[in-house]
Amino acid sequence: MRNIYLLISLQFAVCSLQSLTVSAQSNMSGSLYADSKISFDRSEKISKDETKNINENKKSPLLAGVLSFVFPGAGEFYSESYIKSAVFVAVEAAAITIGLIHDKKGNDQTNFFQNYAELNWSVLRYAQWTLIHLKELNPNLNPIDYQNKVIQNGKVIWDELNKMENDVAGRDGKDGQVPGSYYSHRLPKYGEQQFYELIGKYPQFNVGWNDFGNENTPFVYGDPLTEKFRYYSDERGKANDFYNIASKAVIVVVVNHIISALDAAWSAHGYNSRLEMHASIEKYNTGFNTVYYPQLNLQYSF
Repeated sequence: MRNIYLLISLQFAVCSLQSLTVSAQSNMSGSLYADSKISFDRSEKISKDETKNINENKKSPLLAGVLSFVFPGAGEFYSESYIKSAVFVAVEAAAITIGLIHDKKGNDQTNFFQNYAELNWSVLRYAQWTLIHLKELNPNLNPIDYQNKVIQNGKVIWDELNKMENDVAGRDGKDGQVPGSYYSHRLPKYGEQQFYELIGKYPQFNVGWNDFGNENTPFVYGDPLTEKFRYYSDERGKANDFYNIASKAVIVVVVNHIISALDAAWSAHGYNSRLEMHASIEKYNTGFNTVYYPQLNLQYSF
């Protein structure tokens, strides 16, 4: 740390021959002692006023931090750190813009792949295929026990479907029950976020796509997935990517608020440390006369 002291000596017209003029205009008594006392009192008032102004110019680290926590860059602007203020504002604007753009892209992409699923995937097709191939999926099960429960009047009864999926996978722990082929998940309720995720994630649901074939088409876990299954999975992945970018943008916004608040408080403290001004009254003697003059010290640290 290096200090540079700049001495600004503000000498008013109070010395030498000009001191007589000032004395006359100020209604001084003509007495050296009395006039010097008057000059000192007036100069002391100037010193106090200067000190008051200096204290008023100091920045509050707490206020700076609060300002930047609410709006990044505001505290830096208050502390007269204009470049850093511009940087925090730019980061905030960029993060919010990126977040909003990619959140909208994620919503649009979600609508797209959900509509695609509505047109190309059928829970009825999935349930019918499972019933027909139930013995292949789990030899311990009898299709007749599920035939009139899972599908009623052309509609799938969701709770019965989930129960059949559990039985295929052998999760219920019944005596003599053996694990099924590859039914690792139960299909979530229609319209739920997990519903749209699972039908394009696990091969178990491959048979529900309309390019799979029909309910008599065989399928095992290692068989290739249909083109529509793969396409849907890719499109759903794009939506997730958009949302991930939007989420990261939100994190950047939060971090930007915190860092800006801390930096603003530090900037305000640094502003007060770098600039310390003190007003004082100095005097010097010229023969039999004593002259008082105000002195302003500017201390700048860096």
